[in-house]
Amino acid sequence: MAVRGRFAPTPSGRMHLGNLMAALLAWLDVRSQGGVMVLRIEDLDPQRTSLAWAQQLADDLRWLGLDWDEGGLEPDWRQSCRGAYYQAAFDKLRGLGLVYPCYCSRAQRLAAGAPHGGEEGGAGCRCLHLSPAERAAREEAGRRPAWRVRAPGETVTVVDGHLGPYAQDLARDCGDFILRRSDGVWAYQLAVVVDDGLMGINRVVRGADLLPSAPRQAWLHRLLGHPPPQFCHLPLLVDESGRRLAKRDRDLDLEALRARHSPQELTGYLAWLAGLLPERESVTPAQLIPLFSWAKVPKKEIVAPAP
Repeated sequence: MAVRGRFAPTPSGRMHLGNLMAALLAWLDVRSQGGVMVLRIEDLDPQRTSLAWAQQLADDLRWLGLDWDEGGLEPDWRQSCRGAYYQAAFDKLRGLGLVYPCYCSRAQRLAAGAPHGGEEGGAGCRCLHLSPAERAAREEAGRRPAWRVRAPGETVTVVDGHLGPYAQDLARDCGDFILRRSDGVWAYQLAVVVDDGLMGINRVVRGADLLPSAPRQAWLHRLLGHPPPQFCHLPLLVDESGRRLAKRDRDLDLEALRARHSPQELTGYLAWLAGLLPERESVTPAQLIPLFSWAKVPKKEIVAPAP
């Protein structure tokens, strides 16, 4: 089977070093296997993302020397334009009796999600047991529901291509997670599974912060009739105090980095951090293809001194 991988950035600002590391390793993973590279734009949330930022992301990737074979900025590859596909998958899950409305406030959803946090936790959500009359009363009071999928009480194991086996009891460890928010925005967990399945993606390289999503996504893949991809989760970059790098670190985003470094210098720095080079040197992504191996990449967080 031909390798099909993807880089799927969220256009909510300039990429930072951690985004660049994920992009580079995803590209090398595909190119080292002679596969097809896909660029998908994950712009689900209209309040946080924009086409202008997506255009900047594409320009930054080209500047770094990371190309793609399919995808880009056209509507078919932007999640904001793919709602019909998510609706079809939602309807299929609803037809299986696995979807129910949740009228909890965001604060209640966050509390229910502890210790995992975010919008997704919800083991034991009381909305599952509301009667039709109770649901109607909430709707009449102006409460718009989010929609959850019922997580099974079973253990799902994924064998990560870098970190090894990872297992979750879905009902206990992640709970009934959100498929669609109360404002109508499709949730990441559903959209990413639908897109990877329909686009034939069989290699997913991304940050280790998303490893806890892998079992529920593998479960959704199977429900929707798609073989789950091979996941490879890479270590996060942290600063010297141990704080994870993020888009708020403006001195480490592409605007600042492009002003100080050539693309070859920056690629060599990332390759050195990833264990692909013994020391920092200027290289192109193409020169790293014969050097790439997951065995060289650290499994724990990588301290990234200023480039």
